[in-house]
Amino acid sequence: MTDLIVNVTKIIHARIERVFDAWLNPETLSQFILPMPGMPQPQVETDAREGGEFKIIMQVGDDKIPHTGRYIEINRPNKLVFTWVSPFSADGSTVTLKFTDIGENRTNIDLTHIKFIDEEHRENHEGGWSNILESLNDILG
Repeated sequence: MTDLIVNVTKIIHARIERVFDAWLNPETLSQFILPMPGMPQPQVETDAREGGEFKIIMQVGDDKIPHTGRYIEINRPNKLVFTWVSPFSADGSTVTLKFTDIGENRTNIDLTHIKFIDEEHRENHEGGWSNILESLNDILG
């Protein structure tokens, strides 16, 4: 089944531009793209332009797990869309981030990730994205 969806929403205690830019800056991204607590910072490379690609190499135990993708839409500071390719994703998997300024240095992020191999992988990604957004709030908030 490839039409499985993850949707995670989080309020980040930082200005919308700062929250948006964190996703495109490799130094900042490496600080929060941690799907499990206690993970070492991954290696991150980004070519932050529409059509540009990114690479994230996560360390899980002794394993290095590559995650790659291409930026489909960069609409600063409102929306970011990219493909998501990993050993655990289905063909055509994409992530959409929608950013909303809700005032008082607070930004709502609505993350939608579509297409998974199966329900177990969908559930694992839901937990991972929730941890990632929590880590983002920790480093920016």
